This record gives sequence, C-alpha cells and structure tokens, in this order.
Amino acid sequence: MAANSGSSADAAIEIKQLLNAFDRKTATGKRDYAITRCLLDLGLRRAEVAHLQLNDVDWRAGTLSIHGKGKRVDILPLPRSTGQAIADYLRHDRPTTTRRELFVRHRPPVNAAAGLDIVRNAGYAAKRCDLQQRIRGTHIFRRTAACRMVQGGAPFKEIADLLRHRHLDTTTIYAKVDLPSLRRVAFPWPGRRS
Repeated sequence: MAANSGSSADAAIEIKQLLNAFDRKTATGKRDYAITRCLLDLGLRRAEVAHLQLNDVDWRAGTLSIHGKGKRVDILPLPRSTGQAIADYLRHDRPTTTRRELFVRHRPPVNAAAGLDIVRNAGYAAKRCDLQQRIRGTHIFRRTAACRMVQGGAPFKEIADLLRHRHLDTTTIYAKVDLPSLRRVAFPWPGRRS
C-alpha cells in the first residue's frame, strides 16, 4: 500500500478503495470488512484476528483483548469504526452457532471458526479494487497502521504499544519514516551551507 511509499494522501486513497471493495450487503462482506478493520485499525496479526473470541470485546470499556505471542494478553482501545463494523456483523449477519470465536465460517464446514484462510480474504478485496500488486498479504496492514500513526505524529512508544512490540527497534522496522514530511519540519544541519 502507499503507506510504504511515504505519501499519506495516496495511502488514504488506497485504504478507502480497499474498504469500499467489500460488499457490506452480504454476510461474508460484513465479516470480511470487520476483519480488515481489525487488521488495518489495530495492526493485528492474522492469527490474532482468527482467534478473537466473543468475550474479548468489552463494549462498555471500548476495548479488545488480544491473545498474542507467548500467551500474552494485551488490552487495546477499540476504535469506533472497528467496533461498529464488528457490531454490525454480530447483530445482523453472524450465523447462529455454538462457536465462541468472533468470526465464523459461512460456508461448509459451517459451525467452524473463521481460520487463517478466511482472514486472508482481504486479498480478494484488493483484487476487486485493483490493489493486488500493493496488497500481497495481511502483514501490510500492520505496517500501514504503524505508518499512519507516524504520519499522525504518534510517539514510537505508542506505536510499539499498539503493535505489542517489546522493543522499540522492532517498531522502527514497521514504521518507516515519512522523509518528505520530515524534511519540511527538520532544521538544517549545523554548519551546512545552503
């Protein structure tokens, strides 16, 4: 996505294109839209989305519990757009099932969790909006979330917390610096001739 190219305007356009590529009049479209919001807005890993449980959403507090690497549980704020997408799916289109996973399959085998293959459905939306060359997997959404935060002026510690990195060095790999924006605010190097 454009988040890697340093252009926040291009990234915003591509994100809008991608989100508009989901047919939210269908049950699977609503599910896949909500999944993509989790990936894009929270920078979740594919497995983290696939393993989300109904009781991981605290609607009153507006938070989401993430069960990550090493049996670690992190509590993240649930953005309004993500919460609305999840709520719309749960209220109107999630099939009746005994499963506790937030996202479930709609085609056989029914009454099964939406596994990693279902979380990858964002790739089909990328094809529908002609972004398949930019979006080759779901990991790009983690990078995009980090880049959007950098461009919004968030401190690296905040970005690291959202991505649940233990070391800031890991975050710098995800959050590439927007050099054109940095040049506009940077002071000239002392002693450099103009």
